[in-house]
Amino acid sequence: MRDAGAERSGRGRRGPCALAAAILWPLLLLLRFPSTSSLSAVCGKTRFSGNSSGRPTGKIFGGQRAEPERWPWQASLLYLGRHICGAALIDSNWVASAAHCFQRSTNPSDYRILLGYNQLSHPTEHSRQMTVNRIMVHADYNKWHRMGSDITLLQLHRPVEFSSHILPACLPEPTTSLAPDSSCWISGWGMVTEDVFLPEPFQLQEAEVGVMENSVCRSFFQPQYPGQPSSGDYTIHEDMLCAGDLITGKAICRGDSGGPLVCPLNGTWFLMGLSSWSLDCRSPIGPSVFTRLSYFTNWISQKKRESPPLDPALAPPQEMPPALDSMSSQGTVYKPGLCAALPAAHTLLLLLILLGSL
Repeated sequence: MRDAGAERSGRGRRGPCALAAAILWPLLLLLRFPSTSSLSAVCGKTRFSGNSSGRPTGKIFGGQRAEPERWPWQASLLYLGRHICGAALIDSNWVASAAHCFQRSTNPSDYRILLGYNQLSHPTEHSRQMTVNRIMVHADYNKWHRMGSDITLLQLHRPVEFSSHILPACLPEPTTSLAPDSSCWISGWGMVTEDVFLPEPFQLQEAEVGVMENSVCRSFFQPQYPGQPSSGDYTIHEDMLCAGDLITGKAICRGDSGGPLVCPLNGTWFLMGLSSWSLDCRSPIGPSVFTRLSYFTNWISQKKRESPPLDPALAPPQEMPPALDSMSSQGTVYKPGLCAALPAAHTLLLLLILLGSL
C-alpha cells in the first residue's frame, strides 16, 4: 500500500499541471492536428494509451463506460433518425461501417452520421450530425461466403472539422498484421445483453479484447450435434478477424455492428476491424467476428480515388445534432443460424487449451 501522505503531497504538486493540461489539450490538439493536415498526421491520435483503466465492467457485453475523447472516431449510424449501427471515421468526409447495416435501404437521404458523441441522448458543443452523399456497399458482400466483404463506405456531404472529440482512426496497410495475443478495443452503443437495451443516457461502452487466430476461432463455429451437416453459413475466412475475452466475457452485441475494433501500433490507433457478427451476447460468451480492414485497404483507396471531391457549398444545410430518446430494435449484430457454438464442455476444453498456450 502506498503512503497516504506521499500521495497527497504528490497530488498537490501535480494538480496545477494536470488542470492546465486538461484545459490546453483541446487547443493543442487543434494546433497540432488542424483539419487541413495530412491524414497520416491526424489519424489515430488520442490521450488514451491503450492500457486497461481498471474500472468495474458493465456494458457492450461485459464492457465499461467510455470517457469523452477516448474514441474520437466512433460514429453512430442513424436510419430514419434512429441508431441502428456503429461506424468509424477514417477521413474528414469518409466513414466506414458494415454492409449488412444497409439492407433496409441504400438511399443516402435515409441515413445520418453522428460524430463527437459520448452519450447519444446528450449532444454537446462538440457533437455533429452529418448528411450522407453516397453509400458504397462492397459488391462482394455475402457473395462468396456468408457475411463476406461486410464493409460499406459512406461519403459525407461536407468534411468534418477535427477536434479532440472528432478524429479519424488510421487505416492499416494490406500487409499489417497482428500477433494472436494483441490487445485491442471495441466500442459502441449496442445492447447490454441479448435482451436488454443500453439505458439512457446511452453512454458509449468500451471493452478490451484479445485477437484470436482464425484457425482457433473456427473451432467455435461447428455443427452442434455429431453428424449434423454444416450449411457453410458463418464460417471464418481470410477477410475476417476474430477477437474477444472468453475468460471475463466481453463481446459485441446487437447495435454494435459496423463499429470499430482498434489496436495500438507504435503509439497510434489503427482501425483493424469493423463489428460484423457473433454468437448471442450471453454467457458463456464466444469470440466476436470483425471485417478485417487490412484486407480491404486497397478497395477503400480505390473507392476514394474514384469519388470526386464535393463542393461544400452544394451540400445540404448543416443539421443540428439530435438528442436521441430511444434505441432501435433493428440494430443488430448478425448471429449464426444453422452453425452453432460448441457445447459448453467443448468450449471449456478450448479455453483450457488457449490458457495453456499463453
